[in-house]
Amino acid sequence: MSRISEEQVKYVAHLARLSFNEEEIKRFTTQLDEIIGFAEQLNELDTEGIEPTTHVLDMYNVMRDDVVEPSLPCKEALKNAPVQEDGQVKVPLIMEAD
Repeated sequence: MSRISEEQVKYVAHLARLSFNEEEIKRFTTQLDEIIGFAEQLNELDTEGIEPTTHVLDMYNVMRDDVVEPSLPCKEALKNAPVQEDGQVKVPLIMEAD
C-alpha cells in the first residue's frame, strides 16, 4: 500500500508551480513513498532519555558584538558613486510616484 497517492503528488506539484508528465508523476510517487517509508523507520528508534536537539553539531554565534564605531567619512563613501547629489548617492527611479 502506497503512503502517498499520485493525486497528492500532482497537488504538491501544482502548489509548487511545477509541471510533470504522467511518467514523472509515477516515478516521484514511488520515490516519495520510499522517502516516507524511510522516515517512518525513525519512529522505531528508542529515543528514551535522549535530549531533543535542533542541530547535530554544537552551534555558536560567530558574529562579533554590536559595537558603535566611527562610520566612513561622507567624502570617502561617495568617491566611487557614479552619480551624486547633495552629498548622497543618486540612484535611478524604480517606483512610480502616486
